[in-house]
Amino acid sequence: MRRLIGIGTGPGAPDLLTLRAIMAIEEADYIFAPSNRGKTMALDTVRPYLKDKEVILLDFPMMAVDQAAYDRAMATIEETLKEGQVGVYLNIGDSTIYSSFLNMVAQRDFEDLEIDLVPGIPSFVAAANIIGKNLIRKGESFGVYDEVDEDTHFAQDNLAILKTRSLDKTLDLLEDQGYDYDYLEYASLEKELHLRDREAILERKNYMSLVLARKGENQ
Repeated sequence: MRRLIGIGTGPGAPDLLTLRAIMAIEEADYIFAPSNRGKTMALDTVRPYLKDKEVILLDFPMMAVDQAAYDRAMATIEETLKEGQVGVYLNIGDSTIYSSFLNMVAQRDFEDLEIDLVPGIPSFVAAANIIGKNLIRKGESFGVYDEVDEDTHFAQDNLAILKTRSLDKTLDLLEDQGYDYDYLEYASLEKELHLRDREAILERKNYMSLVLARKGENQ
């Protein structure tokens, strides 16, 4: 039996990897990592623990991943792993939150490949710790969004909006619907940035960003 483990590498800082993730990496025969034009944040996060492991990059173009890309990546993994071997697939954040891993293995019937998961710290959890605010309080609701449009109506008390794109529209929606917000880039890394001023936020354009929002206390 072969084994493939989807590992959540967390928000980016190597010291926020879980002990279980590090142990799985150290015991693996192969490391598989999604790559966008040669860039892979997940792989950068685990480099201190790779040692001499063989790394295989899988092409996942940012914002343009389709089923064909998942099929190609899975074919590479299956061709690489031999009987009795273990491979790990690296995801930023956690493998169950907007990740490529479960999309890649979904609806496939593997007779000789065991699939496992190792949790990772999501970026919005790291961000909440950085700014020292509750993601959610008792009796409240919490919503996670990967993007919004002008028709989005937020029904939750607290929000995490990931991979922010149209920041002006996003902030307009939040302000119109009575939310206070914090903007963060590269949560947990040395180049981490935290902003609350609208004009300063609108100057930013970064894929590795998110907005945390809370319904105003007086709403």
